[in-house]
Formats: sequence, C-alpha cells, structure tokens
Amino acid sequence: MNDDLAASVLRSMFDAAVGSADPLVCVPAALPPRPKGRVVVIGAGKASARMAQAVEAAWGEGLEGLVVTRYGHGAPCRSIKIIEAAHPVPDAAGQAAAAQILQLAQSLGPDDTCLALISGGGSALLTLPAAGVTLHDKQTVNAALLASGASIDEMNSLRKHLSAIKGGRLAAAVAPAQLLTLMISDVPGDDPAVIASGPTVGDPTTLADARHILSRYNISVPKTIHAALKDHRNETPAIDDQIFERSEACLIATPQMALEAAAKVARAAGITPLILGDALEGEARELGRVMAGMAKQIRRHAQPVPAPCVLLSGGETTVTLRGKGRGGRNVECLLGMAQALQGATGIHAICADTDGVDGIEEIAGATLHPDTVMRAARAGYRLDAALAENDGHSYFEAAATQIITGPTLTNVNDFRAVLVL
Repeated sequence: MNDDLAASVLRSMFDAAVGSADPLVCVPAALPPRPKGRVVVIGAGKASARMAQAVEAAWGEGLEGLVVTRYGHGAPCRSIKIIEAAHPVPDAAGQAAAAQILQLAQSLGPDDTCLALISGGGSALLTLPAAGVTLHDKQTVNAALLASGASIDEMNSLRKHLSAIKGGRLAAAVAPAQLLTLMISDVPGDDPAVIASGPTVGDPTTLADARHILSRYNISVPKTIHAALKDHRNETPAIDDQIFERSEACLIATPQMALEAAAKVARAAGITPLILGDALEGEARELGRVMAGMAKQIRRHAQPVPAPCVLLSGGETTVTLRGKGRGGRNVECLLGMAQALQGATGIHAICADTDGVDGIEEIAGATLHPDTVMRAARAGYRLDAALAENDGHSYFEAAATQIITGPTLTNVNDFRAVLVL
C-alpha cells in the first residue's frame, strides 16, 4: 500500500468517526416525543448550532431559545437563535449569550420544559463570570490554563468555580421546570460533569480543588481570582442537590462510538482494528512516542496481532508550551511519533481533532508517512526544531500532509489511527 492509499484509508476512518457524531444523525434518535406546553431550547458548544438545527427538524415550529457556538460553527435555524463567540479564550459575545441563556432559564415555570444541548467547547463559550470576577480575569485564567499542561478535568474545575452559570448553576436556574440535557462528549471518561464544565449537572469538585490546581501548576492569576476561590458563594451545587430532581442528562455521541465507526471501516478494508482506548491522556509528544513503539513491535514481532492492523485511540492530550510555533496537540503527537519512528517503513498515522480545529487554527491535524520527515526537510523544516517550537502545523504544511476539514459542527475529541502494514 503506497502513501496515497494509506492516507486515503486513514482519512476514511477519520471521516467515519466524525460522521458517527453528526448531530443530524445522533440528536433525532435521542429525542423523546415533543413535550406539551412551552419548550425552551438552550445550549453551548461547537456542535450546539447543528444540534439545534436537528431539534427543529424533529420537533417542528413553535420552539424558542438560544444557543452559543464557536465563530464559524453556526447552522441555519428558524426559531432558535444562534450566537457565535470566541473559543478557546472567551469574549464579550460569549458573555452576552450566557447572560441571555441564564435569563431564559430563569423565565421557566414548573409546567415548562427546557432542552439543553451541550457539547465540547461549551465551557469557554458559555462564559458568565462569578461575582467579583471580570471577563478579563477569566480570559487571563483560560490563557494560563491552556499553556500550563493542566488536564481538561482540572481546567473545568477552575472554570466552574469562577462562573455564574457552569457547574450545575444553569440547572438551578431552570428548576423547577423539566430539564433534559443532550450531550456530545469530548472528554476522557465521558463524565457529564466535565463536558462543557457541566452547566446542567452536579459538580463533584469543590473550591478547595480549584485552589489546589492553581497551586499545582503555579498559575499566576489576578487577586480577584484568589478572592473568588475563597468565597463560599461560588461553591457549586453537588450531584445530590435537590435542584436536579426533575433533570435528566443523556450522552448521545462519544469518542468510543467514533472509534467503533472507524473500526468498521478498517475491517471492510481487510485491516484488523485494535481500539487502545477512548480516553488516552498525557503529553502529546510522549503519547506519540509510545504509539510509535507499539507500531514497531507489531512490525518486528507480529504481536499483539500481525499486520495489517490499525491502532485506534481517542482522548485529549496536553501540550506544555515551549516555543511560539503554530501547533496543536494532534500535530504535536505526530511530531513525537515521527521522532521515534525515524522513517520506519510500513507505518502510517493520522492525528486530528473531530471538530476540525487543532489548537487555535482551522486545521484538524495531519497524516504521517515514512517519507514525511524527508519531504519536510526538503522544504527547509527540521523535526527537532518543530518540536522545540511546538510548530506542528508549519511542519506538516511543508510536508503537504495537513488535514483541513473546516468546521465539522460536532466534537468527540481527538482521533488517532496508526496503520501498520
């Protein structure tokens, strides 16, 4: 199998993973019959606009509501208002949208129904600072978190306790109305309390946990943040709080479902799939090196299975910033893999984000082939320099192996496939 054919097979697996989480597919299957009376639809995340579009198609006219999504990730809706805002660092548009969503929630009565559409990215998009905290404060914290190496769980614990709407507070505003939350998971473990910082579910973390995260990663923040994390009024509602008595949360698309869809494509191509896990975490470059080692084991010893096979995994790695390059965690993972493989024959890989955005650029990720390092070198790019500068996007652009999809309007986290021939 040549590089072009390997790239085509890898891309087909990625497309199947993304397609399995398309809201137009997974939302209608999860919706109950339309409730009687007033129905308000609210939501946040990179998939929320597409989810709202699917709800309108299934439930028809007469809905009201508002969802906030990332710039460029909107979808046409008739009665549900769509607002676009910044991600991953929040902006004023996201704050204004969050305030309107909270007002809608507070307007509900006991005979009304609220449908919440939550997906990855919702934490930054649904930004409404807690008392004493400004939007600039939250932007400072978010930027510091993204550069710290903190896990998504840790980031969200801090975000919840600096918010007037996340960590179950949106559910508190909806009560006593009936609340149904449909969630598309982009987090390791699929914990509803972590997806978009769990605005409609109880929070198992505390203010003390949030303070510990600041200390652990030595994150420098404004004094107002320290004060807010000591204010008991910013404690989030616990999982067993009575405000959740009329609330239900359902996962409708997950990383595991996406990996299983990719595995079907592999089998159809005569390739044995091995799903390593849907929640792999850690430093991106280090995970790349580990996966390279597994691929070389299969090539040398035909263990744990003989080639052709593909190693599939999902989850969310982290990148500790060392340089000032154009990069994201998926291309960083590929750089680490390339360094460990050293051009080994018969091994190809793809690492890409299912939302179409790896890092802050509209680039999903890239593919890696035995000749990729040579091609990048011909264009003047060195692998060790790219790693030192966290410059994966520039590197794979030079090698002509970038994956550019545009907004996919869904998000089930990162997709990784290592094809061993």
